[in-house]
Amino acid sequence: MKTEKFDDKFWHERLADPQSRSKTFDMLVRKMSPQVYWQIRRLVFSHDDANDIMQNAFLKAWTNIDSFRGDSKVSTWIFRIAINEALSFLQRKRDLISLDSDEATGVFLLEADTDFNGDKAQLEFQKAIASLPDKQRLVFNMKYFDEMKYEEMSKILGTSVGALKASYHIAVEKITAKLKEQK
Repeated sequence: MKTEKFDDKFWHERLADPQSRSKTFDMLVRKMSPQVYWQIRRLVFSHDDANDIMQNAFLKAWTNIDSFRGDSKVSTWIFRIAINEALSFLQRKRDLISLDSDEATGVFLLEADTDFNGDKAQLEFQKAIASLPDKQRLVFNMKYFDEMKYEEMSKILGTSVGALKASYHIAVEKITAKLKEQK
């Protein structure tokens, strides 16, 4: 995950300085938006929901910029905020609809998505991913699509590397089983 053109010290110093904070944050938003968007989109499926959640996440990061301690990379901090916002959105949505419905898993959104231009096999793969529990789907997406290292995932999610490896392995098994059912 290469989100910083400059080293992390650059981002920390510029964000800590009230004179450069706003411009630096704008740079960071432009640089990170595509990655943050796709991380959220793979969880919530809807383009509009992903955009709303991403905006909320960046707004939350901006309003809490003074609480950023610099213990982690700026990108790790922002990803964590974005993922927490997405998971909160999913929980609120789940409270409104049945857990077993296609709407809860986002399957209907995959089938109706005008931005999805894959073939039948890709759609079945996406449906299998959509059937995973939220956090397991998140781990799978970070590893499979974003090719993130377990150590970076651990910092973002606050979960041990061992637990992430186990979660990814189980996700792969579930996806494989789901795809075999489709045949």
